[in-house]
Amino acid sequence: MTENKQFIFESIYNQVRMGFRSLSEIKDAILEEIEDNGFEEDISEAWAFQCITETYTTLLSESKHWPHPTDTEKLIKAFDALCSANIIALHNAGYTTSDGEYEVVEVERALRQNQSPSEGYCFYHEQDLSRAITPEHSSLYIAFQKVDNSDDDVTLKVGQKVAEILSKNGLKVEWNNDVNSKILLPNFKWQYIYNDNNRDLQDYGATLNLLLKPVQPATDMNDNTGFLAKIRSLFFK
Repeated sequence: MTENKQFIFESIYNQVRMGFRSLSEIKDAILEEIEDNGFEEDISEAWAFQCITETYTTLLSESKHWPHPTDTEKLIKAFDALCSANIIALHNAGYTTSDGEYEVVEVERALRQNQSPSEGYCFYHEQDLSRAITPEHSSLYIAFQKVDNSDDDVTLKVGQKVAEILSKNGLKVEWNNDVNSKILLPNFKWQYIYNDNNRDLQDYGATLNLLLKPVQPATDMNDNTGFLAKIRSLFFK
């Protein structure tokens, strides 16, 4: 396998294993990646599509032997519980920590528009996730903080709450109460397959549903339906 093919294969492997895109979306993304890198002469569409199919087939076969609940299922449940505890918890929030912080601020802005600020946030991003799909020494880091906060005591309480809920949901947690260190989920195995019927973990409108507390009806509407629709539109323009 050439260096160019190895580069594209790793991208295919990551996208299929992460499970956030359909096969057709992955095919489109990979073709764009081949073109953007000028690999057209070395890598054919047929080769790329075959790799996608084979990688997906292997994952599908492995999934039949996954123990349930998987670490991923535990994490989803924990993040839902965190949202219910008024802590923003975002899945696959961008590619870097800065990207994740940007996404959090967007959600926090929506919450404050509804007079319902969060008590903190946590997330993992795509680079974190890539470590969780490695065959050996897999793990997942969880970032945490509170928007517009510089008080270490507040940060500590957010981290402790996140670690507590992750642990209560069956995940092994390593963190020494250091406000400058992310929470580590050691030996965390990301086991997830894209399915059209699956919940969209990156639907931040659904995340807002969990975060928003009941409010008194406004004078111009009877519920939050219009507000939530408006907020969803911010994320899915």
